[in-house]
Amino acid sequence: MPIYPPQQRPDAAPSETLGVQQAEAALVEHYPRLVRLAYVVLPPALGRHRRVLAAHGAVQRALPGARTSPDRLRVPAQSRRSPEAAEAPASAPYAWMRLRVLRTALAYERRPRWWPGRLPAPAALRPTLPVVWGLRLFPRAGGVDELALDRALSGVPGAVRAAFALQLLDGMTDSGARELLAEAGADDPAGAVRRAARLGRPDRAGAQVLLRSGEFDPCTVQTRPSDLLRRRHRMRAVALAAALCVVAGALAVAAEKGVRDEAPGAGVTVPALDPAALLRTAAEQWADTSRIDFTAWPARGDRRGDGELLGRALRAWSEPSGAVRVSTTPDTVDVPPAQPPRLLFAGEVDGAAVVLFHDGGVRVVRYAEPLAGGGGAALDFARTDDADVTTGAAVVVSRTGEKARFLLAPWISETTTRDLLAPNTPGRPLEVGPDGVTALVERPAAGGACDAWPVLQLRSSERIVENHAFLVTDLGDLAPAHLTYTPKPGSGAPARQPREATGPEALLAWARTACSLRTLSGSGVRAVNNWAFAEQKLPEGEAAAQWLCTRADTWRGPGRVLVQFLQPAASPTTPAAVVADRDDTALCSRFGQHILAGTHWKAASGRWYVLAAGSRAVNRIEAAGQVRGTAGGPTLAVRAPRDASVQLTAGLRGGGTLAAVH
Repeated sequence: MPIYPPQQRPDAAPSETLGVQQAEAALVEHYPRLVRLAYVVLPPALGRHRRVLAAHGAVQRALPGARTSPDRLRVPAQSRRSPEAAEAPASAPYAWMRLRVLRTALAYERRPRWWPGRLPAPAALRPTLPVVWGLRLFPRAGGVDELALDRALSGVPGAVRAAFALQLLDGMTDSGARELLAEAGADDPAGAVRRAARLGRPDRAGAQVLLRSGEFDPCTVQTRPSDLLRRRHRMRAVALAAALCVVAGALAVAAEKGVRDEAPGAGVTVPALDPAALLRTAAEQWADTSRIDFTAWPARGDRRGDGELLGRALRAWSEPSGAVRVSTTPDTVDVPPAQPPRLLFAGEVDGAAVVLFHDGGVRVVRYAEPLAGGGGAALDFARTDDADVTTGAAVVVSRTGEKARFLLAPWISETTTRDLLAPNTPGRPLEVGPDGVTALVERPAAGGACDAWPVLQLRSSERIVENHAFLVTDLGDLAPAHLTYTPKPGSGAPARQPREATGPEALLAWARTACSLRTLSGSGVRAVNNWAFAEQKLPEGEAAAQWLCTRADTWRGPGRVLVQFLQPAASPTTPAAVVADRDDTALCSRFGQHILAGTHWKAASGRWYVLAAGSRAVNRIEAAGQVRGTAGGPTLAVRAPRDASVQLTAGLRGGGTLAAVH
């Protein structure tokens, strides 16, 4: 059957009439492609299960009815003018079905002006087929790269996700995607296309492969049972609700009369400070969302229903009295909440009533008041911007002397403790209560001898398809810092990425550098990475030494760098020598991948040398000043007096020069 009637030329008519059978054929032929497109465009806040079902529903509802008027089955002119129209996937029936799918998927984020802001868009509330009872569906899990792409997509509007998918899945040009989004009713199509062009940079080809992987394929899914106990409770609740309807009606009439009798303005409560308005996440939502952070934490603790305690905590937050001790991490504001915060915990821990809030994705707030005796309450603020599986895995709930307790994220399935200064000693299991609070854990000593550095080794649940172990350490803030490790570059290998610091090589590096973490205490550190950027054969036939760049990233953005020199030592815990210290720098991050450092070193013979090493792109090092020397490669060693003044510079393989960090 011809797509275009004989009396019309494709480039002459503004639209083209289709038959229902053609639309159905396009749906059957391109069903997986259309469902994947819908899945990417739909809001990640729906959760993976609802997203899968909504994606299939959006495509199936796109098929017109058998009696649909031919005037309504018209292909937009855009789909035939664009260069994509010449390709098979962008045939007229497919283009028409794609437009309808886009309109439906974009509607899930579109709210009328009168619609309450805290409710999902009307499209998300509409019951549609298909429906699955008793099972949870989610696409097959990918790796770290797929997770990173999914997080990036969850942070942009649906129109941007749509433009990104149209460009990478359908190969559309910017102009084609812009016109199609306009036809689908998207707000600011040009802006959406511009923002989509920035996603997946610099490796757009790699992003295209990720988008076509199983992580974004709602046609190939895995299944898990739903919450069986909750299902039973819901059945009982339905029966109970029916019995209470009559009573509720009577109470509503009485309440309405009571409200009318009250004076105007009596009993008015600011919503953000009302305990009844606190946000509470469902117990199992963490296992069915693509946003694994503090917003997925359920409310826990044996006093989470104590309105008086929650009210005192909120009032102290709003207007702390002189008896309330307030502390903040750097660049964290202590202003009252603009909207009701999320309740994470309320319970009794180590002689205090403790309440934890999460405020708008930016802050975690801890309120603590003594259960007996004197002493005022305490209020602590910490930033938690863009927390994830690891940096949102734990919060300090109590500190007593040299020990602390942590409240763990619901996705933590295994908890142990270990000592970074005992790299060959396995971790010890740590007891965790039913409310997620750990037993007391030793804290790193703030002063004195550094003879131990306790850390938590946590493992995430396979229910979120992460299932990997990672280390966090208490640096004096509410949220512990995530420790990672980047191994030394291989010969001719591409640049390596940070990985979890749980392997033997990583633990040995941290055993030499753990004590340097003391300088980071209380500075709002989010994560610390040890990057082994060079290995150097020492002069006079001695063994090799390692160069590490220890980078601490803060929640507020700026980072601090310590360059450490690890010469051969008899003990695996001999501290490394800090040869450079730089604040507020991009060095040793993805935005500062080149580094050069140097130090004075004494050989066993008593002779002194200037040593220098650079990262993998360094192919030449020069020493000037009181000592001169040149090396064609990433390391240099030259004889020099102990206190010789030396200026080090390096040449990069791709051009340009680099000065040594101090």
